[in-house]
Amino acid sequence: MPALTPRLIWSILATASLGLVAISFVLTAWLNLHPCHLCIFQRLLFMKLAVVFLLAAWLTPRPLGWWAGLAGVSIAAAGIATAAYQSWLQWQPPGSISCMAGEPGLIEQLVERLGQLQPELFLATGFCEDAELHILSLSLANWSLISFAACFIAGIWALSRPRGVHTR
Repeated sequence: MPALTPRLIWSILATASLGLVAISFVLTAWLNLHPCHLCIFQRLLFMKLAVVFLLAAWLTPRPLGWWAGLAGVSIAAAGIATAAYQSWLQWQPPGSISCMAGEPGLIEQLVERLGQLQPELFLATGFCEDAELHILSLSLANWSLISFAACFIAGIWALSRPRGVHTR
């Protein structure tokens, strides 16, 4: 069994992130789900994670690999915050709170712009407080939170490895 080197961890995280993006597209089309702005933003963050973690794997053991990994951990932290907020919205009593109140924020503006440019990838048609699908009693936002947390923890572990371990 190969040792868990930072390069292997970054490669696994890149593959998992890309897989999660693919799963989000398949579930959306297959089950006719209506992703919200936060769902689309999390999809975008997983796309960014796939690219950044792939860079980290490719650039390791050079210092740029460490910086790419740090960028990935930062993106995962943003994903944790986003998925936690959406999970919180979904745990509120129905009709008590909505994500569509007031002026659109930066996330909504970004997703709207991306939805105009590439609607098949980024068009938001749902509401953040609606949990259309539950898998093992967890909403997709809950699963996203778990996935971002796993990326964050694994990324921190890979970053904390001694420099000599990066040579594989």
